[in-house]
Amino acid sequence: MGVKKLLFWLILGFFGGMLLFSNLVPLSMGVIAQEYEPANNTTAINTGAGIESVIRSPRIAGNLTSDTSINLTSEAGGGVVENSEITIYEQGIALVKERREIELQSGVNQVEYTDIPSGIDPTSVIIEDAEYEDTAVLEQNYEYDVLDSSNLLEKYLGREVNVTDRNGEMYTGTLLSHSGNSIVLKTEAEQVVVIEDFSKVELADSSGLSIRPALIWQIYSPVSGARELLISYLTSGMNWKAAYILMSNAENTEADIRGWANIDNRAGITFENAVLKLVSGQINRVSEAATPVMEERAVADERATQTPFVQEPLFEYHLYTLENPVTLENNQAKQISLLSANSVPIEKKLIYDSSVSERILAYLTLQNTNESGLGMPVPAGVMRIYSTDSSGELQFLGEDRIKHTPEGEELRVSVGSAFDLTARRNETDYQRISDNVERVTYQIEINNSKSEDQPVTIVEHLYGEWEILESSDSYEEINAFTIEFRVTVPARGTKLVTYTVERRF
Repeated sequence: MGVKKLLFWLILGFFGGMLLFSNLVPLSMGVIAQEYEPANNTTAINTGAGIESVIRSPRIAGNLTSDTSINLTSEAGGGVVENSEITIYEQGIALVKERREIELQSGVNQVEYTDIPSGIDPTSVIIEDAEYEDTAVLEQNYEYDVLDSSNLLEKYLGREVNVTDRNGEMYTGTLLSHSGNSIVLKTEAEQVVVIEDFSKVELADSSGLSIRPALIWQIYSPVSGARELLISYLTSGMNWKAAYILMSNAENTEADIRGWANIDNRAGITFENAVLKLVSGQINRVSEAATPVMEERAVADERATQTPFVQEPLFEYHLYTLENPVTLENNQAKQISLLSANSVPIEKKLIYDSSVSERILAYLTLQNTNESGLGMPVPAGVMRIYSTDSSGELQFLGEDRIKHTPEGEELRVSVGSAFDLTARRNETDYQRISDNVERVTYQIEINNSKSEDQPVTIVEHLYGEWEILESSDSYEEINAFTIEFRVTVPARGTKLVTYTVERRF
């Protein structure tokens, strides 16, 4: 009786142990063993972060191969991405975000992500699965060695090809080597044939050849089913810059201003019906929000800036979002209206600054305010100036590169040098008072050949600890090192400005 009881308990213990072992080690697809960690999961997976940081939960161990291969291609195909969101920076890069539908199997899936820009930065890729946070990228490969005439034969080394020489004779065999217009084959009869001059090469098998760059992922999915992945990445080959046209009236008192966003797409792919955003500002790159409250306005200002872009602050930059989707063809430059303002008050200024130019320069200035008709951050760019002549026709006056101009600041654009005004600056007296004190007298002479009086601003730059001891005209201290004289030069006359400054070092 004792032996039977012992045998019974041994059998029961064996099956109980097997049951417990099966619960502790579940198998997925026969090759994947998964071990769950505590919470602190992540949804966004940056494939450039390394496999230890990518796989937060679950932790995957074992063979990373997959029986499931999926091609994640844009519905438009053929190098076209539809319904994406693109943020373009002035430094020649863009952030692309797009959603793609995918059918994943439970376990590890191989996913080929095609229709991507040739300038993609694979280390910047981020994949988000909003539904299942356990979805994880285990491995990423960037296939960028796409086909061209120089590397096609290299890819076919060791594979069967048909080669036709210049006389029309065809050879079939395994490609051993190639150089220039010479090919070496090994035929089925084990003969090595050298074809010095060929006219055509036919490829027996084209599998495994890439005509566009692609990302190959090993993606772990906790469950089977349809999924929507949000994929984000940085790419080069996209740029934008602002350009402006200022059309002044003959009196140089008012101007109509048009601003354009010039967008250049050389990313190697077309973006169709994309949400377009532009960032203005200098972002740092390594070499190798609450809802805004809008004030009510009783009466609309007829001069208010018209723009298809919605502007908002972004960190220390400014973000401009185009209200309607746009298509950016590959190898295409597109101009989109950035701003439009009419009857903006302007002022012509004649400025002599000997540290900038020996000539008197003509500037047009305006205030970037709502009252003037602008009142928005104006990105840096080239501004071209036109004015009407006596017959009312527009004439080109010049152009200048304006800097980023925040709302509320003065915008100043250099038109060119004044033709009928000349200037000369001389040092007329110098005294060394002590080792660290000097006294200097300067004279600035402005000549006016015009038949009307001309207002001129003279800019002087001082250094050290200075004090004006004597001056022929009043001046304004602009800052600790700059003063300005605002004088009127008589018609067909001369204006002399003299001052004596004492400097301590």
